[in-house]
Amino acid sequence: MAENLFGIDLKLWNMAEKVEKRLRIKYFEGIEKTAEYNQLRVIQAMQDKRVSEACFYGTTGYGYDDLGRDIIDSIYAQVFNSEDAIVRGQFISGTHALNTALWSVLRPGDTLLSVTGKPYDTLEKAIGIKGNYGGSLAEFGVEFKQIDLLDEGGIDFTVLKETISKKKIKMVYIQRSKGYGWRPSLSVSDIKKLVECVKNLDKKIVCLVDNCYGEFVQKSEPSEVGADIVVGSLIKNPGGGIARTGAYIAGKKEYIELSASRLTAPGIGKECGATLGMNREIILGLFFAPHVVAESLKGAVFCSALLNELGFEVSPTTGEIRTDIIQAIKFNNKDALIAFCQGIQKGAAVDAHVTPQPWDMPGYSDQVIMAAGTFVQGASIEMSADAPIRPPYIAYLQGGLTYVHAKLSILKAVQELIENKHLKF
Repeated sequence: MAENLFGIDLKLWNMAEKVEKRLRIKYFEGIEKTAEYNQLRVIQAMQDKRVSEACFYGTTGYGYDDLGRDIIDSIYAQVFNSEDAIVRGQFISGTHALNTALWSVLRPGDTLLSVTGKPYDTLEKAIGIKGNYGGSLAEFGVEFKQIDLLDEGGIDFTVLKETISKKKIKMVYIQRSKGYGWRPSLSVSDIKKLVECVKNLDKKIVCLVDNCYGEFVQKSEPSEVGADIVVGSLIKNPGGGIARTGAYIAGKKEYIELSASRLTAPGIGKECGATLGMNREIILGLFFAPHVVAESLKGAVFCSALLNELGFEVSPTTGEIRTDIIQAIKFNNKDALIAFCQGIQKGAAVDAHVTPQPWDMPGYSDQVIMAAGTFVQGASIEMSADAPIRPPYIAYLQGGLTYVHAKLSILKAVQELIENKHLKF
């Protein structure tokens, strides 16, 4: 590799330029149009809620009368077309917010039904699917059931109807993204069909959507199509790469009030919680979010097209409708998977000199390798790739604050495959 451009073999770079040219014509314009629509929605909400400089100042102590905190909640409620929302830096992750929402509704003797197969790895211990962990829902008498997806990745409506007709279900859990699975992620229209089916069978069932990785990818959100509770992380899509921590819960007012009481305490709810100067970055992050999500999507489409052309199986394929920012690449080889993630790290602006290795990560069942040279630790809206070390050895790539950075990192990853003889080029 004598000739190179920014550390990329020139032959590989030229191949990437040809791939990119095709994508710009066929796919990038559509992504940008969706971003434009969502950007206007966000700006409209900020105008309607009268965002001002006074909103940027944080509070300390109990956080009484925090103007910015209250306005952020109302902005999220409008953007997600929900009755109410709670957005807090006190949520340490999306999993924390999901756990809060689950505990706010479920009581001993209730049944939680996942209709999208096994939930994401970090929720297994919270629910009590694997082992008797202190503080899990199972320990407090909440029963868990799951319906596996069909072979092609769709919802098994036949089994869903049978289950609800035979068993009293309190909450249906819907995971929008593929997580660590090999399936299509759910679109908002898929979620609408699912929620309508559940409500027709029993309108009292609470429908909760794990919306992580899906915000602003389409022109609507799950709360617009009947979801009672929608949950996501601020260090993913809606934080726009600016928010340093936090998460949101949006949905029906009664469930937001319950979630607020679970996060703080009954009688306190949303009225307290110091923001410590974070309001500005949460608002600014939301402002940037539609654009940043679009840049991330362009990177995912580029990765899909390039890796598929090089002979790898990818999901989604280049022409499939995107419903989240995740791009999965199947390697069927442990060492190739690790090399790819290490190549992504080499393309980072932060910690490019670090070589990620598989390790035992809190909340995960298998060892996980995580490539994430990010400005915010673990921010999945930034360029990153991670994978559980288990067959068929699939890497899950997401993020990219700019398309150019995503492109560079993906090319670094491909070059790592070539140099380690996992790919003939």
